[in-house]
Amino acid sequence: MQSTFGIGFLGAGPVTQSIHLPTLARLGDAFAIRHITDVDPAVAEAVAGRVGAAHSTSTEALLDDPAVDVVAICSPNSFHAEQLIAACRAGKKAVLCEKPLAMSAAQADAITAVSAETGVPIMVGAMHTFDPGWRAAVAHWGDLPASSHTIRLSVVLPPNARFEDVATEVLSRSPFPAPDWSDVEVLAAMIHGGVMGLAIHDLPLIRRLLPRYDDLQVIDAKFLAPFGYRILFVAGGKSIELHAMVSQTWQPDWVLEAFSDDQVLHVEFTPSYVHAGSAVSTLTTSDSARVFGPATVNGYEAEWRELAAILRGELAPPSTRDLVDDVRFALTVADAAAEALRKAEVAA
Repeated sequence: MQSTFGIGFLGAGPVTQSIHLPTLARLGDAFAIRHITDVDPAVAEAVAGRVGAAHSTSTEALLDDPAVDVVAICSPNSFHAEQLIAACRAGKKAVLCEKPLAMSAAQADAITAVSAETGVPIMVGAMHTFDPGWRAAVAHWGDLPASSHTIRLSVVLPPNARFEDVATEVLSRSPFPAPDWSDVEVLAAMIHGGVMGLAIHDLPLIRRLLPRYDDLQVIDAKFLAPFGYRILFVAGGKSIELHAMVSQTWQPDWVLEAFSDDQVLHVEFTPSYVHAGSAVSTLTTSDSARVFGPATVNGYEAEWRELAAILRGELAPPSTRDLVDDVRFALTVADAAAEALRKAEVAA
C-alpha cells in the first residue's frame, strides 16, 4: 500500500506558503510536495525551489504530472469549482480545496455531479471543522443543537498581511484598492465577500447547530469600515449574529458561542496563520464547566492527517453532500445579507 502521497498546489500565494507548506513539513511520513503552479512564474519557481518540487504556470501541467496524487486548490475563490472538477476528472486520488468550495449554486451542483461521476474524495480546508478543541466540544455537547436558541460569532483581527509578512518568505500580493463607500453595490459586494471569505470558516460549525435554514431571514446587515460586518439573521428558530472587524487591533479575538436555557458553549480559536495549538472550548452548565483543549495539533495539521487516513483506507471520506450543503448555507447567508444591505441603503 502506498504510504507517501505527492501533493500538487494550484496557487502559491500566502495560504500555501505560510499555512500548508509549514504544516506539510511536519508530515513527511505521509506527504511530499511534488508540483507548484502559480500564474506568476517567478512565485511558482521560488516557492517550488523551497521544497524541491516541479513548477509551472498552468493547471493542465500540474494535472498531467504523474507524481501528483493529491491536488490542493489554493487559488482565488472564483477558480475553486472549475479546478476541483478538472482535478477529479484527471483521476487524482483526492482533492483538498480551500474554502469556499464554490461561489454559486450552479457550481455546487456541478461539484455534486463530478463527485458522483468520479468517486474522488473531496475535502474542504476549513480548518475549524477539523480543530480538536471544537471536535471535543461536539462530542460532549449533548442536545445543544436542538436546545440552543442563540448563536454568536465574533472575529476581531489585524489584517492578514501582518501574519503573512512574518510567516512568508516569498510573497506576491497586489495592493487592495480603496473602495467607493458611496456605492451601495460596492458595499453589498464587500459584505458578500466578507461572508464567503471570513465567516465561511465557521458557518459549517453554525450549520451543525441548526435544524434547518430554508426559512433564513436577515434582520439587519451592515458593512463596517475599514473591513468588517455585522449580520443578524434567524433560521431554524434560532437567532444568529455574525460580527467581524479587521483593523489595526493588536489583540486578535475569534470566538464562537451557542446558548441554550441550561448550557453555554464558548469556543476560542487561534487566528489564521497561527500553528501553535488548537481551539479551547468550554461547555458550561449551572453546576459544571468542562474545558477541552488546547491540543498540540491544530486544525491545519488535523485536516492533512485526516486526508492521509482517507488515502490509506483507514477512514471514510467526508460526504460531498455535507460539503455542498455547507457552501449552500454560506451562499444563502451571503446573498441574503447583501440584499438586506441594499434595501437598507436605499431606504436610508
